[in-house]
Amino acid sequence: MLKKSGKTWDDIIEPRAQLSDIDKTSVEVYLKSAAKAKRFPVDKKLPLKELLEKLQLMEKGRLKRAALVLFGREPLKFFPSMSVRIGRFGSSKVDLRFQESIEGSLIYCLEETIEQLDRKFFISPVSFEGLHRIEKWQYPLPALREVLLNALIHRNYTGAHIQIAVYDDRITFWNDGGLPEDLTIELLKKKHSSKPRNPVI
Repeated sequence: MLKKSGKTWDDIIEPRAQLSDIDKTSVEVYLKSAAKAKRFPVDKKLPLKELLEKLQLMEKGRLKRAALVLFGREPLKFFPSMSVRIGRFGSSKVDLRFQESIEGSLIYCLEETIEQLDRKFFISPVSFEGLHRIEKWQYPLPALREVLLNALIHRNYTGAHIQIAVYDDRITFWNDGGLPEDLTIELLKKKHSSKPRNPVI
């Protein structure tokens, strides 16, 4: 039905949502990040409704699903799988040592997941320069953010939550989102066009 209408899942109006369902703190985090990256000119003084309209997150005065995924105050109220589950394992998947669940908007999950990974799940290599102790990330932070952003953005929001498994020697990310139509594993390894699952997000 979505394909016939020319819409994607994230482009649909959510009839239950009101402007009060948007978390202004998440919007502020996004605005700061956008301004720092110089991705587009941001007028921080724009009223919330006008800003969301400019970002194409509203239609006919109503919030789209993408707005709630990105900035929702309680997105689980609308989409029950809006969470990231992290597990710390030993040598295999059956050896679960501890776990954490992060629930909230995409903006919140991105920042909180990175923080939880650093604080509870990673072993930071330590070195010294003179008397100064230096702790490095177990994995490069830019790579982690890129993988996590891809998992959050290109997932199927009607499916299961995102899963991250941390082992002594590796980390794996999983999301409920198959390859786009007409894109095979073989084509993925070659130069191919971008076919985002959630283009509004």
